[in-house]
Amino acid sequence: MTTTILSLHRDPYDRLVLRNEAGEVFEAVSPVRAFPIQSPLEHISLVLSDGREVAWIEALSDLTEAARALVLEELDGREFMPEIEHISSVSSFSVPCTWRVSTDRGETEFILKGDEDIRRIGSAALLITDNHGIGFLIRDFTAMDKHSRKILDRFL
Repeated sequence: MTTTILSLHRDPYDRLVLRNEAGEVFEAVSPVRAFPIQSPLEHISLVLSDGREVAWIEALSDLTEAARALVLEELDGREFMPEIEHISSVSSFSVPCTWRVSTDRGETEFILKGDEDIRRIGSAALLITDNHGIGFLIRDFTAMDKHSRKILDRFL
């Protein structure tokens, strides 16, 4: 489904409202990325609260600057996935263990329950899920510092 978006704006309740080329108006639409890690700026669906897709965006660059800003703002508000930049320490190389890391959102620590909570995504990206279900992204583990890679190698 590809729909030309004529307008996208927020209503007084701070919900996104879409008007398509057919003149149909959809209130409370939410953007959903099809490939949030590999293609975060492409292939985005606008869905209603019941999950019904009402528009498809091939690339955010196809939208006006104002519409693009609204979609990114909505995605940033819903998606929380800190990106690990450095691994300071782990409490043990057996699980469960506590990881102390630096992320793009600051320092934190989390508990890794099992080895299966580290998943490869593509050739160099990793998704680490903590004991609360929060996902931590490592976009390219090969580009990390030597200390961080050494810790990761023990778990991969």
